[in-house]
Amino acid sequence: MIPDWLTVLAWISVLLGFASALYVIGDLRRHPQHMTIMNVVWPACALFGHLPVLYAYRKYGRLAADEIAHPAMQKGETPPHKRDTPFPVKVAKGTLHCGSGCSLGDIVAEWAAFLMPTIAVWLGWKGIFEDKIFAVWVLDYILAFLFGIAFQYYSIKPMQDLSPGQALVQAIKADTLSLTAWQVGMYGFMAFAHFYLFAVVFGMKLHVDTIHFWFMMQIAMGFGFLTAYPVNWWLIQRGVKEAM
Repeated sequence: MIPDWLTVLAWISVLLGFASALYVIGDLRRHPQHMTIMNVVWPACALFGHLPVLYAYRKYGRLAADEIAHPAMQKGETPPHKRDTPFPVKVAKGTLHCGSGCSLGDIVAEWAAFLMPTIAVWLGWKGIFEDKIFAVWVLDYILAFLFGIAFQYYSIKPMQDLSPGQALVQAIKADTLSLTAWQVGMYGFMAFAHFYLFAVVFGMKLHVDTIHFWFMMQIAMGFGFLTAYPVNWWLIQRGVKEAM
């Protein structure tokens, strides 16, 4: 049986995620980011990261508001978000940028497979995979990859002024390893939650339409951040990925 304290904690965390995302959306309407795609990245990350992401946005994300960055660039100066953001934080922003695409892909995939179980069957459930979760993970990765590459494309193209084809190739090079590392961390924790914590400890199944599932997903996204962070550090240091 799931303990009451866990249910209460799950509700608090998920509601904090929604509240943080709504706050960021409201603030971005007044202070939109210089890089347009970041207007999606910050709220998407706030859904799972709530207070830590909110802190990062207020302290460092605000530096990249168009009203601050654009005048500096017009004067030929280094914009504040590049000048005043420590390298470890730039890596964290790059990791969150990757994670936002993964998160949106995972949310869409989980609900799609829940509402239309046939999708999971098409991807191997009851054939290749005995447990539905593995087939859903296939869909998770596909959608995370598509969202992640799209987000990276709309970051790289305006920064480097590349042709669409060149920007797409660069986006794939910059984000494939990062989003794969993110998904590994996420899958690892969700496997623990699904097969041990809920199945063995609580004696219950973890269902998509429960608050507990989305609380576990929030934690899983945190693990995704941890596994993707060193990969992003390496990619940025090697010049494969642009520092943000």
